Amino acid sequence: MQKKPFRLILSAAILMLQGCAAQSHLVQDELETVTRENIKYYLYYPEDYFDSEDDFGLLLFLHGGGESGRDVEEIKDTGPPKMLVEGKQFPFLILAPQNSHAKKWWNTDAVVKLLDSVVDANRVDKNRIYLTGLSRGGSASWELATQYPDKFAAMAVVCGMTPLPYAHWIDKDMPIWVFHGDRDDVIDVEESDKMVEKLREMGRDVRYTRYQGVGHNAWGRAYKTDSLYTWFANKKRMN
Repeated sequence: MQKKPFRLILSAAILMLQGCAAQSHLVQDELETVTRENIKYYLYYPEDYFDSEDDFGLLLFLHGGGESGRDVEEIKDTGPPKMLVEGKQFPFLILAPQNSHAKKWWNTDAVVKLLDSVVDANRVDKNRIYLTGLSRGGSASWELATQYPDKFAAMAVVCGMTPLPYAHWIDKDMPIWVFHGDRDDVIDVEESDKMVEKLREMGRDVRYTRYQGVGHNAWGRAYKTDSLYTWFANKKRMN
């Protein structure tokens, strides 16, 4: 009859020891990490850049997954770089980096470090930095707009995907233009539908071009929209 209290005491002691043992494995520490990224890129200068002392705007272009981790020349196959090869002139600098990882998302922190370096080394108006990207680069553009809300004067996203909570983190005064095809079988058009709807509910300045009968290759039309570049050139951050 005396064994029951002893067992209860023993069980309580074991539980206390187990609790102490578990706590002893919780160790606070810290480690400073450094991530290096080798980014290849193209940089375009307007025709009158070197004949002027004025500051110019700059458009940051992020390509899609098809050009990631491949020959850097393939950047010229889509978007503004393709148009430059075809002879189009732009009123601002264009920075076109390459995502060096075939199956990874853009390293947006590394992209911003590159952007800042190019801006500091050239005559760039920091209040006229524009952002655009397609597909995986469009998704990265949404991400950049949330992580660096004070950096861009305007943004155009082509068939990118984005979590709806991003809408709350984007600069409320930054104009946005979204393009997407309603037959996109890679990134569903609902990604843009829902984001545009959310932003408009919040009273944001958003344009939406929703192509009928167009699949994932919405960039084939979007970047041939001349008014897009006029729209960019007329935007400036008001600090």
